[in-house]
Amino acid sequence: IKKLLETVCHNCGKILVDESHPAFADAIRRRDPKKRFDLVWRLCKPKMICETTMALDDDAPSEKAKEPKHDHGGCGNIQPEVRREGLRLSGTWKAQKGDEENEGQQPEKKPITPQMALNIFRHISTEDIKRMGLSNDYARPEWMIITVLPVPPPPVRPSISVDGGNGPRGEDDLTYKLGDIIRANGNVRRCETEGSPAHVVNEFEQLLQFHVATYMDNDIAGQPQALQKSGRPVKSIRARLKGKEGRLRGNLMGKRVDFSARTVITGDPNLSLDEVGVPRSIARTLTYPETVTPYNIQKLHQLVKNGPNEHPGAKYVIRDTGERIDLRHHKRAGEI
Repeated sequence: IKKLLETVCHNCGKILVDESHPAFADAIRRRDPKKRFDLVWRLCKPKMICETTMALDDDAPSEKAKEPKHDHGGCGNIQPEVRREGLRLSGTWKAQKGDEENEGQQPEKKPITPQMALNIFRHISTEDIKRMGLSNDYARPEWMIITVLPVPPPPVRPSISVDGGNGPRGEDDLTYKLGDIIRANGNVRRCETEGSPAHVVNEFEQLLQFHVATYMDNDIAGQPQALQKSGRPVKSIRARLKGKEGRLRGNLMGKRVDFSARTVITGDPNLSLDEVGVPRSIARTLTYPETVTPYNIQKLHQLVKNGPNEHPGAKYVIRDTGERIDLRHHKRAGEI
């Protein structure tokens, strides 16, 4: 968000440099969107003024593109120097050299609120979004500012019942956090309708921003962690997804399942191309269901005789009724 605010004009939403700058023309020819965005940002960052149409008279094509959008090629406004402090952004507007009207004035420092950033991003044209290396369909800049928050359903944040379901129900961290967000949001709305002083509204807005940020990621550098009443840090959405024990690597890619084993495998000149050799202990442990037919009954009789401890053997027999006979405990054929 900070980089975008340093790339576009805060008044008209235009990129601060254009094709008349040879380095910019070279940058927008880059195919890799990430590199293109970085190059455009580096060119725009030092620009502290949105140049007017006069400076762009040799740049006919882009002038045509922006005429319908605004009634000026560039609005001539001074651009702020954007600074980030924790979760907040602030801008310092300095008087330009050669500007007799404002020269000698103190630089003006103002916070850049999420609403201001949203309005700036909404002004950016589709052509400029593509030039910066973003996607109009999948990555419009204004989508980076949350205006609505999706709430995950209960299976994502199940409540834990104490004492076998009879005692009080302990809610998940995310449920508590969503409660904090709803309360903070209600406070902001109440203060705005009551017409509270700006500094009070600002304080509640910052609290809401803190709750939303820690709900998603509770390990932000330079930011205090959100804690439970017990003093334990809240487990955020990011903590649930990332890392080896996270949802992706821990639960989706690697699951504990039945009828599987890990072992060494071996090659052998006597094996077919589609076979691998495994240790006897693995061959004895893993089972494969085989239906009894008139053609294989003799072979299966022999496997049942061998039992669970010999290599070509059987571990159990399942009857037509669904009854399972464990061969570890039924030694004699008569019992089967």
